[in-house]
Amino acid sequence: MVHNAPSISPCEHSSGQYMKAVTNLPSPNSKLSYHSLLVGLAHGQGSLLSSGFYGTSCPSVKRVVANAVAARLREDPSIAGPLLRMFFHDCFVFGCDASVLIKSTPSNSAERDAGPNQTIRELGLIDTIKVQLEAVCPGVVSCADIVALAAKEAVVQSGGPDWEVEVGRRDGSNSTAAEASTNLPSSLLNVPSLIQFFASKGLSIRDLVTLSGAHSIGNAHCFQAARRIYGFKSPSGIDPTMNISYAQVLKKTCPLPIVERSRVPLDPSTPALFDNKYYQDLLQNRGLFTSDSSLVADSRTSSIVVEYAKDEQSFFTNFVRSMLNMGRIGVLTGGKGEIRRHCSSINH
Repeated sequence: MVHNAPSISPCEHSSGQYMKAVTNLPSPNSKLSYHSLLVGLAHGQGSLLSSGFYGTSCPSVKRVVANAVAARLREDPSIAGPLLRMFFHDCFVFGCDASVLIKSTPSNSAERDAGPNQTIRELGLIDTIKVQLEAVCPGVVSCADIVALAAKEAVVQSGGPDWEVEVGRRDGSNSTAAEASTNLPSSLLNVPSLIQFFASKGLSIRDLVTLSGAHSIGNAHCFQAARRIYGFKSPSGIDPTMNISYAQVLKKTCPLPIVERSRVPLDPSTPALFDNKYYQDLLQNRGLFTSDSSLVADSRTSSIVVEYAKDEQSFFTNFVRSMLNMGRIGVLTGGKGEIRRHCSSINH
């Protein structure tokens, strides 16, 4: 959705790993389907989350997170997309348990070192927030909740809707690169494959279209765009489903040879503002990725795109609902999991 260049988050991805993910999409009988069963069972834990969970144990948590995100945005306005993307990439692998933050060890390659996650940004900001919260509420606030709260602030402080984040998650101790490579949907996928991925996490078709709106903010790597403007099997090398004027703009932004870290906005109209222009652009064939443009080519998703393009409030209302739905995936609550002292490593 959201990312920095997508899977379905605001994102930045490793092309080699993503090509592998696309060509090895799990079958209905694969581990992905089994994982969806686990997600379904774990969704019951979501009912234990509450917006007031830290009301007495750490009443300043929301203010601390909001202030930290605001300060970082003043330094670098582009970090909103990566923060939103981080929440997506956490929840889609092992559930929303901050497993994406864990560093690899000599005996384990963790999620953050998987191809789709190697360009995740702002892990340091989450660490900074954790240090600040440990100073006022030691051992209370989970890293998983910090990621969720920071994602919300990224949306709100970019002009998007506000909502009360459900908290009470605990942190997980499992993190493997293999799971990340399997469970993060690629920006190369079409609607049928995307529906399968989202359904495996207990998310609906409307959730798919709504959460794709995370691409309203953030950037993508130019090598992602290059696939549709230089390497497509057409006389011009441009994907014929893409608006030609938009393709020419992309070529100017991402000239050959592609510089590895060069970026292009996910939303060409208002890249720093969280709004419904993403959907309006899709209707003009100005979607950056296949996963974006395919939303207008399938009747199951195109009507929702039209709805959101016309009605920003409908998009905002449903985005809040879908973020809450995603935030309940595979959560650990009660006596499960732990409250990490440091977000990058499990407690010992």
